[in-house]
Amino acid sequence: MKKDEFLSSYVEGERPSSGPIVIVDPDPGWPGSFSREAERLESILGNRALGIEHVGSTSVPGLAAKPIIDVLLVVSDPALEAGYLPALEAHGYVLRIREPNWYQHRLLRGPDTNINLHVFGSGCPEIDRMLRFRDWLRTHESDRRRYEETKRRLASKQWTYVQDYADAKSAIVEEILAGADRAFT
Repeated sequence: MKKDEFLSSYVEGERPSSGPIVIVDPDPGWPGSFSREAERLESILGNRALGIEHVGSTSVPGLAAKPIIDVLLVVSDPALEAGYLPALEAHGYVLRIREPNWYQHRLLRGPDTNINLHVFGSGCPEIDRMLRFRDWLRTHESDRRRYEETKRRLASKQWTYVQDYADAKSAIVEEILAGADRAFT
């Protein structure tokens, strides 16, 4: 992603995350944190939440991660913010990123749990990609180790923004997904 596009995706008053990347050993409490968050989202949104999934490194048992729970929320159309965003904001969620050029992705922070709430629309290819990657790492220890080693190596570097670290992981993610795809063909 180009820097100007990246910076312009932040909503007014929000700034990109910066500082050192902290990777911690797996925490057995991460699934419980996700479950509490999923229950809260379901109670707020009801049937407007078409899907809620635990994604990212904290969703993979045995994988070290930044201690931030990534939650995937599927709605009918993220661009139609009036259908879900006011309800979330009324419960303390904060919209940080709006990416109309990338599947209408929205990113919110949680009110009291350290989460990244990723909002995508039904049928978005990124949903399948996130779930395939999670599920593959859950069942393939060698790729899980390779991914963790890459994350730890990259986390030891200095980055202007956390997104720069995330972008640097793209190569290993794509490599692992390509291997997963070959295994199913």
